[in-house]
Amino acid sequence: MANMNPNKNPMPSQEPLVRARNFDEVALGYTEEMAIDEAMRCLSCKNMPCVSGCPVNIRIPEFIAKVREGDFEGAYNIINKTSSLPAVCGRVCPQETQCESKCVRGMKGEPVGIGRLERFVADWHNMHSNEVPEVAEHNGHSVAVVGSGPAGLTCAGDLAKKGYKVTVFEALHTAGGVLVYGIPEFRLPKSIVKTEVENLKAMGVDIETNVVIGKTLTVDELFEQGYEAVFIGSGAGLPNFMGIPGESYKGVYSANEFLTRSNLMKAYKDNPVTPIMKGGKVAVVGGGNVAMDAARTALRLGAEKVYIVYRRSMEELPARREEVEHAMEEGIEFKLLNNPVEILGYENPEDKRDPKNGFVTGMKCVQMELGEPDERGRRRPVEIKGSEFVLDVDTVIIAIGTSPNPLIKSTTSGLEVNKRGCIIVEEDTCATTREGVYAGGDAVMGAATVISAMGAGKIAAKAIDEYITDKK
Repeated sequence: MANMNPNKNPMPSQEPLVRARNFDEVALGYTEEMAIDEAMRCLSCKNMPCVSGCPVNIRIPEFIAKVREGDFEGAYNIINKTSSLPAVCGRVCPQETQCESKCVRGMKGEPVGIGRLERFVADWHNMHSNEVPEVAEHNGHSVAVVGSGPAGLTCAGDLAKKGYKVTVFEALHTAGGVLVYGIPEFRLPKSIVKTEVENLKAMGVDIETNVVIGKTLTVDELFEQGYEAVFIGSGAGLPNFMGIPGESYKGVYSANEFLTRSNLMKAYKDNPVTPIMKGGKVAVVGGGNVAMDAARTALRLGAEKVYIVYRRSMEELPARREEVEHAMEEGIEFKLLNNPVEILGYENPEDKRDPKNGFVTGMKCVQMELGEPDERGRRRPVEIKGSEFVLDVDTVIIAIGTSPNPLIKSTTSGLEVNKRGCIIVEEDTCATTREGVYAGGDAVMGAATVISAMGAGKIAAKAIDEYITDKK
């Protein structure tokens, strides 16, 4: 019998004032009883509208039916048929705008907690199962994957299941891409990413770290080494800045640098190998998920005050509602309808190269109001004359987006990009303008979601298989 409670089972989590000073995971996960109760809310719709909202087409009602029966391993097996990273997706995917937005239960209440159930199932499997992933028989063909983020790992996993010898090349010293350098521990524990990576290795995927494609090796050289196709999932790691005065002061970071220093290089530890500004007053410029991650990380690093500075209103804020609510609960202040125009600072006489490259003392902002809609339908922010004020901060983190690194394009013949530097591909195959080269994820879309990158990885894997098969 269905559970007709209009509300989801709440997610257990750390208390805000406690979690704001530690890097432990905020959400604690469902118990078995909570998962079964939540699964009972699913109506098992025959046309499965939720599946249409999932970029990797997880058979959602089918895995939920297994949860309802208490067959958690069976539920995992269903998810695993189409998703290579269920424990990751259950934590960081924006289910509220994807699968859950299609849920019939959402018409008269809250949708089924699909993401929470996916996380539960993946965690249960990782805790209870000792099963070793099956290694497919080698089909005699090899594929190179550039980047070990969600797009690359998904493409590698799908090809490995088909018997391809896959080698993943990662520029950093740890596999996982944005999952390890961009998303904080309190949202996505690195042990979970490591488990997912180890599962792929057990399936026969080779991962080579500290290899920068375009420097260490080029795409052309990968073909010369015998790889029959190349998938580029190198992400969008080149940070955008505002181009305002003062961005060269010490204490100004891109969100990419700030999060990488904290997440991957453990700058939050005592006597870290890599330095990072701790404490003081911090302004984070931007309103997306990365801005929320940077602000909440700064708080955990000891900041006495953290501001989110965003030029539009709360209604336009692009970050997930859950992340915004968590940030507010933790005491982060939102300075909405405000825009920075200059970062203030003072000279540093100890810097012999450039004394003007000093330290931040504040950020000059102007108040904004929303005017007419732009070409995307969003109301354009307009400056209010005479509204300047100075925000008292000593660290500024710029989180206004990223672009793909131009390195691969500049070293690969026949590869075309658009005016934003994103690789041009065919939508239904992820094929680039260079034969045998495919691309997906942020390298194609700019900064996007983990699950959309995974979807692209799946599309590319299917197309690569067809491409190589047709060449036989």
